[in-house]
Amino acid sequence: MATLQFKNVIKQYRQGKQSLQVIHGVSADIADGEFIVIVGPSGCGKSTLLRMVAGLEEVTGGEILIGPRVVNELEPAERDIAMVFQNYALYPHMSVFDNMAYGLKIAKVPKDEIKTRVDKAAGILELGHLLERKPRQLSGGQRQRVAMGRAIVRQPQVFLFDEPLSNLDAKLRAQTRIEIQKLHRELGITSLFVTHDQVEAMTLAQRMIVMNAGHMEQFGTPEEVYNRPATTFVASFIGSPPMNLLKQAPGGREGRVLGIRPEHLDVGTEGWALQVETVELLGAERLVHCRLGEQAVIIRTHEDEGAPAVGSTIHAKPREDRLHWFDAASGQRVER
Repeated sequence: MATLQFKNVIKQYRQGKQSLQVIHGVSADIADGEFIVIVGPSGCGKSTLLRMVAGLEEVTGGEILIGPRVVNELEPAERDIAMVFQNYALYPHMSVFDNMAYGLKIAKVPKDEIKTRVDKAAGILELGHLLERKPRQLSGGQRQRVAMGRAIVRQPQVFLFDEPLSNLDAKLRAQTRIEIQKLHRELGITSLFVTHDQVEAMTLAQRMIVMNAGHMEQFGTPEEVYNRPATTFVASFIGSPPMNLLKQAPGGREGRVLGIRPEHLDVGTEGWALQVETVELLGAERLVHCRLGEQAVIIRTHEDEGAPAVGSTIHAKPREDRLHWFDAASGQRVER
């Protein structure tokens, strides 16, 4: 196991005589054994950052350290990392055991050691009864566990996960998230996990890096990122539904954007007058979609509060201690 550091990491691609910068000076210190999620929309640079750690992309500027070593110039095989992709990339003609053992055989690890490592990984991932099967005989979730098992047996210093759950259906994704959490508790290996799914990020991360257009917008625990977003981008990306961001709000401040989470608006007889546009029933709660003038506002309510009629006017009062303010020009958080 090892620490992982980004020191002002930059990535540029050459396009003829021009250069395109896609990673803009990312710096972060990751502790030994931490589980870090890199989250952001498509094209934000999250997979590029991961691939630079893996050695699959060159670092244009800055340094990446695994433990005390700067790994910028090291080949992937020299970095002591293991990577799990969204594409399982299993050998179809090999058994589960042989798929998990293949890298160790190439590395000339003794047979007894290979069996010990594969059996241990299979036990952790509940694959012991599947070791003789071929990939075609497995479900999608089982194939992904085999891919994780292949990484585990390497006993690397760092695990790298590149959107490993994106090919699974919703139920399997939720189940595999739990398995990954259990796996990390058991092994305690420093891990980087890339996803575009903010729910996945919130449930898995010990800390998370929120990326936007190659910039690190915020680095913190899920609670910090959710409760104190550093920018309007983070506020709008993290949370389902996202934070309401209002440029013109009753009692608002000049040059500032007001942010309020949907669950922090209380429906009653006081507060903002809102016109109801639609109501979503989500089991034990409802999302009430409204308009405040020209601006959209979402309120989260409980099922026992009753559903307002579409087209009606309701009043909702924002909780004063839950208001967030952002600079309208820069999008940066402004402390009160």
